[in-house]
Amino acid sequence: MTSVLKDQKFSIVFDWFDQGRDGHLTRDDFQATARMFARVAHEDDHATAAAIHDAFDAWWELVLEHGDTGGDGRISREEFTTVMLVNVTAPEHFDRAVMAIADAVIRALDTDEDGVLSHDEYVRLYDVLGIPREHSSAAFAKLDLDGNGEISHAEFRQAISDFYLSADPDAPGNHLLGPVTP
Repeated sequence: MTSVLKDQKFSIVFDWFDQGRDGHLTRDDFQATARMFARVAHEDDHATAAAIHDAFDAWWELVLEHGDTGGDGRISREEFTTVMLVNVTAPEHFDRAVMAIADAVIRALDTDEDGVLSHDEYVRLYDVLGIPREHSSAAFAKLDLDGNGEISHAEFRQAISDFYLSADPDAPGNHLLGPVTP
């Protein structure tokens, strides 16, 4: 992954997770982000909400263990970028931290349980997360790889993988959280 593209993607995620807006990530930031994501689950879908919280907890523990070079329980932007590149995106950790969230989120979003996300189901997630609708609508079109008007579980997982792992500046998943330009 080019340094500029990597830095931009991980900076977007850092800013998104920094719920306290203090320039550092803490357990509280990850828990607040998990609560925000869990809002997409139906009120009575405790299993999906718990899966989202568990995955964010796993991600935080990984970030804290491998990224907290100061030992203060806070992760700086530089620490986050390094731990994302070296540890979180490593094959042995990526599924447990990042993809577990994607899997739980798609279950929550697929309100008609047809195994795919419609445009409205997809955009609902980003409405909850505060991503402007014009970005999520544009991303939907890019992430619908087969052009059938739906995002399958595989297409959603591919988008997540593209965003975090791809070195290709033209990868469709780069648009997951809004425009990313190298």
